Amino acid sequence: MWGTTWIAMKIVITTIPPIFATGLRFLIIAPLSMVTAWFSDTPLLFPVGQRIMQIYISIFYFSIPFTLMLYGGRYVNVPTASLIFSGMPIISLLISYIIFNELINSYQFIGMSIYFISLIFFLLLQWKSSHIHQELGVLLLFISLICQSIIFIYFKKKFNHISVLSFNSIPSLISGILLIIFGWNIEHPVLNNFSMQSMCAICYLSVFVGFLGTISYLFLQKKIDSCYASIVFIIFPIVSLFLDRYMYMTKVSNFEYFFIMFLLFSVIITLFTSKKNICLIKKITKQRFNRKVA
Repeated sequence: MWGTTWIAMKIVITTIPPIFATGLRFLIIAPLSMVTAWFSDTPLLFPVGQRIMQIYISIFYFSIPFTLMLYGGRYVNVPTASLIFSGMPIISLLISYIIFNELINSYQFIGMSIYFISLIFFLLLQWKSSHIHQELGVLLLFISLICQSIIFIYFKKKFNHISVLSFNSIPSLISGILLIIFGWNIEHPVLNNFSMQSMCAICYLSVFVGFLGTISYLFLQKKIDSCYASIVFIIFPIVSLFLDRYMYMTKVSNFEYFFIMFLLFSVIITLFTSKKNICLIKKITKQRFNRKVA
């Protein structure tokens, strides 16, 4: 299922407006999560005093990011979108460094640098060869990526005791209701125009990607080392590239493949060097600052 997301999104927005489509998606996910939670005796609500976090999750992890993904998908091709989101571990690491003062070692710094440099060159090649202005789509996807990364990191640090089903259930329901209302009033969807392919794509995104995929990933994050769970972000673009080429005959130049290789290589470096406490960037920065003060 991982790697097919962007193809399915591309099919959805051919006949269904993005906001309304995202609302439908969450209204399908919510009951699945709630029924599973009920059978597993998992509480739907967060503990007293922490329930406001469910509102934040519904808005900043589900509603805004997933809507921006669909809007961004209008302007960005599948390979570009999947490569941007393959950088989720790198963006998360950068946010952890900036907001939560996490340590970054020199290997991770090198991996992050390779990622951003390779992505810039890849995007420049895309914009040069494409007749579609992809700048807006790239911006929307990065906003989506940053929103999800901040919520995910904060949740992992402060709410690691909360079940994945609790994380998904009520926030998905709130997001679905809000987006359906907004979509109906803003986009004015015509139900008769919805194609069977788009509806099937929404069901696929809801059940397999949104419910099973998200729960599997978050469950893996809790049970095994996060670097191994994050391997899915390397699988994403590879599967997407092959599917997009097979279904839509999208051509990718040799130069673009070269930078794609470096992008994926940078993610691998960043993920699998997290345990190496060598030349910690944060420590070096503090030492230099202390010397200047002294």
